[in-house]
Amino acid sequence: MAAVSTSSRRPYHVVVFGASGFTGQFVVEEVARTIDEGPDGQLKWAVAGRSRRKLETVLNHVANTLDTPELKCAVEVLVADVDQPESLAIMCKQAVIVLNCVGPYRLYGEPVVKACIENGAHYIDICGEPQFLEGVQLVLDRKARESGVYIISSCGFDSIPADMGLLYTAKQFKGTLTAVESFLTVSIGSEGGCGHDATWQSAIFGFADAARLRFLRKQFNHKPLPVLGAKIKKRGALFYCREIGQYAVPFMGSDPSVVRRTQRYLYEEHQQSPVQYCAYAGVGGVCAVLKLLFSGLFFWLLVKFSIGRGLLSSFPEFFSWGMFSKAGPTKKQMDGTSFQMTFYGEGYTEGQDPSQGKPSNRITTEIRGAEPGYVVTPIVMVQAAVTFLNEPHSLPERGGVFTPGTAFVKTSLIQRLSRHGLKFTVKDQQGAL
Repeated sequence: MAAVSTSSRRPYHVVVFGASGFTGQFVVEEVARTIDEGPDGQLKWAVAGRSRRKLETVLNHVANTLDTPELKCAVEVLVADVDQPESLAIMCKQAVIVLNCVGPYRLYGEPVVKACIENGAHYIDICGEPQFLEGVQLVLDRKARESGVYIISSCGFDSIPADMGLLYTAKQFKGTLTAVESFLTVSIGSEGGCGHDATWQSAIFGFADAARLRFLRKQFNHKPLPVLGAKIKKRGALFYCREIGQYAVPFMGSDPSVVRRTQRYLYEEHQQSPVQYCAYAGVGGVCAVLKLLFSGLFFWLLVKFSIGRGLLSSFPEFFSWGMFSKAGPTKKQMDGTSFQMTFYGEGYTEGQDPSQGKPSNRITTEIRGAEPGYVVTPIVMVQAAVTFLNEPHSLPERGGVFTPGTAFVKTSLIQRLSRHGLKFTVKDQQGAL
């Protein structure tokens, strides 16, 4: 069972690392809202980053926003830098869990993970970069096991809704679920919307180094998972989806990677039937498609060359048609934005052999929530930490590198998220496909 108690030497349940970054500020605000949800109703926490002045500014801002002036002096400020291993060690020795908000993770994540393993702190991040996620599992899983440390990545919008949503769908299904398609749609208000530059930078590095990810995956030497029931048919690179009433494309984030890793773990460790999974995202109507094709072509051409990557990095708003900016979204933009993720599953009724005949049952589930990047992500990250602290007996028996689904499958995380604005519902379930 994971060690979750504080002590005089390890005084904080949670340390938010990168607290002065764009997303980190929202995580700090969310932690401040949920301090009464910690063990015994008290969450002990601190903030960490390179600049004490910036961290103090964030605490002052959060204290004013939440009308909690005591935050200004009650929350400890720790100075830590990924380029200074000794500072990371000092930070990790004081934390039960480090919430790492410093990205891109492929550049800055591994030193933090190593420091956590070496100094006995558990680790949670909001990474959506498959190369980092799978690389950490390949290189550091054994060390984490030996140290009894839990490394849980992708505890943000990438990829808790997808991973926990599929587990929710499987639990609600009456029989054996064999295949699921998910469709993400985002609604934007009159003020428009955009993502922060850090996400854009992660995408640039990810596409530029796609060959490295293929090389990593070969090193696992995994055997293909068994396919139960009818094999799922992958859709095209761009298609009109009647289910969501708009054009859609394959989801380009980490969701498929994370879900596949969860399904492999549940099959190999718990002998659960693996579920086939495909993820898609709605892009809108014809005008949106034209914008996507135009910007996608430029992105694909430029990302191949260093000078092109420099241009993409320097002018995110121009090359993304305003979808990303160095300033990030405004509060009004975030207030007007929401998401919906719909899961369409099929399988076989109870008592039916999945190896015989066509699927005989189907299910539709849905997750709805607020703006995904900077409202939902802090909520799910903090609730992952709260769940970890309050339910160590429900975590995997040993440490290691985990996806959200493998770490939290036996916990009340979905119920906790539901109480914080993410609505999990069954929209339809019927037989006789």
